[in-house]
Amino acid sequence: MIEQVKHRCPWLDTTKSDYVIYHDEEWGVPLYNDTKLFEFITLESAQAGLSWYTILKKRDGYKKAFANFDVQKVAEFTPDDIDQLMLNEGIVRNRLKIVATVNNAKCFIKIQKEFGSFSNYQWQFVGGKPLVSNLNNIEDTPAITEVSTAFAKDLKKRGFKFLGPTTVYAHMQACGMVNDHSNDCFRKEKIISEYLGLTLWL
Repeated sequence: MIEQVKHRCPWLDTTKSDYVIYHDEEWGVPLYNDTKLFEFITLESAQAGLSWYTILKKRDGYKKAFANFDVQKVAEFTPDDIDQLMLNEGIVRNRLKIVATVNNAKCFIKIQKEFGSFSNYQWQFVGGKPLVSNLNNIEDTPAITEVSTAFAKDLKKRGFKFLGPTTVYAHMQACGMVNDHSNDCFRKEKIISEYLGLTLWL
């Protein structure tokens, strides 16, 4: 019996097995867990100016360097901790980005206290449910939207760094605030059927 070929998003380099796994299992899945959201925000801010695959390859390094993305622990990192991270080959050794991550952890906690969770805050920008895009070609995918611009503007107002509208839109795509799988991608309908309409998924 011949296995049916799975169509995937046109941007995906299918020669990279770890990239395929990320696309097939994580990208675009609605995410409401604060620890995972802090992880995604940290990785997206680190990605600014680089390819996402570069960061994906260093994901384990980031997890070890930033206390398994425990936001409370990261918020308490000292200047000495930052100096040590600058020697860590497992992450992007950009001081501004490292400092921004510690800063963002502090801002993240403030939002948790105000809204009960970062998830509550983040998902308000799309009414609590994923937006589903109509994407036939790679050219149809926007780099920014009105929602990502508003989200980024509010994050900036709250003190976040390295999270402009483009980076925030990539974050929205990654954690399923918007389903930007192409219309012919096998994951699009699967995510819609499994997750669309849910108010909580951990």
